[in-house]
Amino acid sequence: MAISFNNLRKGKHYRLRNYGEEFDFQVIDMPEDGLYRVKDLNTLDIYNLSELVKYGKGKDFDLEEL
Repeated sequence: MAISFNNLRKGKHYRLRNYGEEFDFQVIDMPEDGLYRVKDLNTLDIYNLSELVKYGKGKDFDLEEL
């Protein structure tokens, strides 16, 4: 069951599934309400969480804590 984006906490690790893709990431910063900077745990790239869901949420959308 997907958790809400409001439940994300700095320093914790999460897995996001959307449109058949899977992303493992760590929240590294929350500069504004609703804006999350995350670090991909596999590639170590840093980006905004909104980039992963900018095309919407698919039928397989799931967000869970690791």
